[in-house]
Amino acid sequence: MPQIPVKKETTLPASTPTPWQPFEALRREMERVLDDFDGDRWLSAFRNASLDLRNPWLRNGFEFAPPAEVAEKDRDYEITVELPGMEEKDIDVKVADGVLTIKGEKTEEKKEDKKGYHLSERSYGSFFRSFMLPDGCDPDKIAAKFDKGVLKISFPKPAKAEEKKIAVKSA
Repeated sequence: MPQIPVKKETTLPASTPTPWQPFEALRREMERVLDDFDGDRWLSAFRNASLDLRNPWLRNGFEFAPPAEVAEKDRDYEITVELPGMEEKDIDVKVADGVLTIKGEKTEEKKEDKKGYHLSERSYGSFFRSFMLPDGCDPDKIAAKFDKGVLKISFPKPAKAEEKKIAVKSA
């Protein structure tokens, strides 16, 4: 399983740029009009998979976050993120100010030539997910591996702080 470097930064960027999508508002409005016209009996051409102009990581006009699972194990934590169709070079993992951020960009192209027709579909989009790390987590011990469209990030549980009773004295 290939290793993905986890970059350490002092601060996170103020904001992530939103991709320019000039037809997204038009598509949403057309779907709304068709839904208002006769419920779901009339399907918008934009809902046809072969004509879908939407960003694959976009849902209802908002950036989509790929599915993730956070698991607590005996000695460590593990974050698993599904990123089908992506490659290791398209994924960026960073940690800063106690926040682990996963960013990526997907590009996909499918061409099909058969007798009588030619089909070409391209999809692309970017995403990011952020996770708060527990207090005391050592960023140098975070490991990220990517295999067959699944990113696994693991890090050891921080040592538990000892509880110490403080005597209260009168003034």
